[in-house]
Amino acid sequence: MDIAIAGAGIAGLTAAILLRRQDHKVVLFDQLEAPSPVGSGLMLQPTGQAVLKALGLLEDIEQLGARIDRLHGRTSPGDRTVLDVRFNPLGEGVHAIAIHRAALFEVLQTSAVAAGAFFEQGCVVQSIDEGVIEFQNGRQSGRFDLVIDALGVRSPLGANGDKFLEYGALWANLPWPDNGFDEHALEQRYKAARRMAGVLPIGRLAGDPAPLTAFFWSLRHDHYDDWRRNGLGLWKEEVLTLWPETSPFLDAIHDMEQLIFARYAHHTLKNPVRRGLVHIGDSYHAASPQLGQGANMAMLDAYALSQAISEQPGATDALASYSAKRSGHIRLYQAISWLFTPVYQSDSKVLPWLRDVIAAPLSRVPPAPYLLASMVAGTLGGPLAKLRLPASLSA
Repeated sequence: MDIAIAGAGIAGLTAAILLRRQDHKVVLFDQLEAPSPVGSGLMLQPTGQAVLKALGLLEDIEQLGARIDRLHGRTSPGDRTVLDVRFNPLGEGVHAIAIHRAALFEVLQTSAVAAGAFFEQGCVVQSIDEGVIEFQNGRQSGRFDLVIDALGVRSPLGANGDKFLEYGALWANLPWPDNGFDEHALEQRYKAARRMAGVLPIGRLAGDPAPLTAFFWSLRHDHYDDWRRNGLGLWKEEVLTLWPETSPFLDAIHDMEQLIFARYAHHTLKNPVRRGLVHIGDSYHAASPQLGQGANMAMLDAYALSQAISEQPGATDALASYSAKRSGHIRLYQAISWLFTPVYQSDSKVLPWLRDVIAAPLSRVPPAPYLLASMVAGTLGGPLAKLRLPASLSA
């Protein structure tokens, strides 16, 4: 088939590699003039790792990323552990990989180019009609047998009715300090659910041995302008009050432009397919990053789509098969994200109290550690078995 992929992010690149290896003609349309990632660090869970292993790219990612064995969160004040998720209940050697988005992007893009995917840059997609893409400048593409929408949460190709969440986050990529932080853990500090700071080791960039950190700070979107007006000094005081040990990270921030503000939405399309068009990744289902599933779900979507196309004789049947392969897992995790996000990012006073006083102690009682690990790993609901991917990447 002649296939167009709108968006050269993680979802689009993964789909391009898989479909080119099936010998389809693939063109990726991206709005940037040069291929480039947007964002900071992310966690590749066992689900995403399974797709990367199937692509033959997992070893490259392991060389660049940081192994994450634990998610650990404490309150401030009080220093009470309210989040402690470890991957070892899932099997020896099971872990996440934290990686700079640019490092993952480079591995995927290099593989897509090697597979023979063609890139068209500076193309802002506006609409699609019968396999023909119309761009913002009025230009139209040729006709494609299939268009894959991998444009993300603001895609113009799906009427998703985005519901942007009140809380977003400031992100910065910073040098990793050697000062007692766990190099194999995502560490977070909370003040109720109104304030959250996080430190995530994300490995290194290709060609640079220096280890990096993703540092993030939750912030209501309607407080962003006030944050800029107040300046770095006042903000740093607030961060240090919550988490004094983050001083080395703050010392590396000299300009507000080092911090990127990300907003998040929550939506799920009722039907991810229509004639000649299919949605994958955040254009199909978007959620807050609390569970760290975004990139992993996108890669599972791409793998499911390529598998459905290889198994079904026609595009209509293939798209129906893709939807069936992914809909249950997506609905499950969208529901979990909807339930958990206010517990960690909201103005609620009751939810964080329930989290700290009731949920945290219960989370240490079996089988809760296994269930929490499965939830964070993305394996709850058995998505890998449905796609015939290996269920364990244990050493």
